[in-house]
Amino acid sequence: MLITSPQNPRVKALIALRERKERQRTGLFVVEGYDEIALVLRAGGPITALYTCPPLYRDPARADLVRRAADAGAEITELGEAAFAKAAYRENPDGFLATFRAPPTDLARLAPPAPALILICEAVEKPGNLGAMLRTADAAGVGAVIACDPLTDWGNPNVVRASKGALFSVPTAAASSAETIRWLRERGTQIVVTTPAAARPYTDHDLRGPVAIAVGAEDEGLSETWLSAADSAVVIPMFGAVNSLNVATSAALLVYEAVRQRGGKG
Repeated sequence: MLITSPQNPRVKALIALRERKERQRTGLFVVEGYDEIALVLRAGGPITALYTCPPLYRDPARADLVRRAADAGAEITELGEAAFAKAAYRENPDGFLATFRAPPTDLARLAPPAPALILICEAVEKPGNLGAMLRTADAAGVGAVIACDPLTDWGNPNVVRASKGALFSVPTAAASSAETIRWLRERGTQIVVTTPAAARPYTDHDLRGPVAIAVGAEDEGLSETWLSAADSAVVIPMFGAVNSLNVATSAALLVYEAVRQRGGKG
C-alpha cells in the first residue's frame, strides 16, 4: 500500500499518537528510526505496523527491517515523502516509523527475581530521564521499574528513544505511590530513598536484600509520602557548588551500588 497524501487518515492517526491520551485510548505508541525500531523488535516488542519511505533510506540494506517487521506480524505501508514528513516527529527522518502495542503496566503482573532489586521513579517529568533510567535498569539487571504518579507514560516517544528498546526488556509498571508502597510492604521489600537530608552515604547502606530504590522528580525530589514510608534514607555525597544530580544519574549510582554489593549481579 502506498499513501501519498499528508491528509490520509492513517497519517493523521500516527500524528494523534503523539498525545498521551490517544496512546492510552488505543494501547499503541510510535517508534521512529531504523535503529530504535530494530532494538524494540529485538527486545520482543509487539509491532503492529511499519511505515517506510524508501527515498529517505540512507542505506538500501536497511530495507531488511521490512522483512523482519513482516515476519513479526506487522502490516507494511509505504508513505510518500510528504506524508512521511507529516507523520515523523524527528528532524531529518530516516524513513522508518512503526507502531507497537504498549506493554501492560499493572503491578500485579510484576514478579522480580529474588532478592528483588526494584527502581521506583516518582513523578519524573522528563521523558528522556525516564527512558535513561530504564536503559540503566536493563544494563544492571534490575527486576522491575515502577513509575509512580507518572507525569509521562511509558509510550512517550522520547521515553522509548532514550530507553533504546529497554521498554520491552525490563518489566515496567505504573501506579500511584500508595498502591506501590502497599505492594512493596506485602512482599517484604525494603524501601530506600535518596535525599540530601540523609546522613548515611549510599555506599554505606546494605542493598543486598529485597530492596526498592526510590528517586523523585527533577525539581522537588521525593514527596513526603515516600520519605515517610522509607525504611532507610541515604545521600549521594556532593563536593561541588551544585547541590543535586540529574535524577537518572542518581538512579544509576544507587542501582550499580546494589549490583556491586550483590557481587556484580542485578
